[in-house]
Amino acid sequence: MCAKVETVEVGGLRVRLHTLAPAGRVRDSLAPTVVLVHGIGMSHRSFHRSQAALAAGHRTVSVDLPGFGGVPGAGRRLSIEELGDLVVRAVRSAGAGELVLAGQSMGTQVVAEAARLHPGIVRSVVLISPVIVPERRSAILQAVDLARDSFVEGIRMNTVLTTDYLRSVPQYLRELRPMLRHRLEDTVPRLTQPVLVVRGTQDPIAREDWSGWVASSAQRGVLVELPGPHHVQERQPVAFARLVDEFQRVQTLEGLR
Repeated sequence: MCAKVETVEVGGLRVRLHTLAPAGRVRDSLAPTVVLVHGIGMSHRSFHRSQAALAAGHRTVSVDLPGFGGVPGAGRRLSIEELGDLVVRAVRSAGAGELVLAGQSMGTQVVAEAARLHPGIVRSVVLISPVIVPERRSAILQAVDLARDSFVEGIRMNTVLTTDYLRSVPQYLRELRPMLRHRLEDTVPRLTQPVLVVRGTQDPIAREDWSGWVASSAQRGVLVELPGPHHVQERQPVAFARLVDEFQRVQTLEGLR
């Protein structure tokens, strides 16, 4: 397995790319690249185990957005649309071809906008623990749900959460308003790509009825639940990787018909 870490600059904004791929495929542009986008306050570390599982068969790139994961901040607020465009441009600048975008929490908003803005590049979308439930669109309610989730996350993920949050405070505060205001419910129905929604059965943030609605609102959407909390991709990395594999195989078969 090959690994590479590089920082690219797009429009004056820096993005760190963590590439993990089967041997010889670190710059593979023939098969779709699976791109992993973290949530607010987080970093590529929220995909550590799931990226390793996916990389057994895919070229994968996990990103650190500006101001997160130790990457220099933007010095200003970035809209969700701007972040979505940035992710695609950054990954493409590193040699990727067609993309499969997987986002977690706020990352679901980012990848949804990326898919809307770049329909010719983004092949499919995976929304892990989508936010924000419309009736809980406030910082206080989100903080309450996040605190509840900390009781079901494991020790490792709570450690990642705490340390990542502490080093991203300035950009976190800038991005909180765009995250709270973004309406995933308006974006997902406009996507032409297949959409896979993945939810943890113990997740108090991405609730069951909301996640089901997101999947049903897509033109081609499906919901799958796995045992686990908000960061279910790390609780169930192998099962998550298999889901993504199966989802891509189905899309490939449909495309051949």
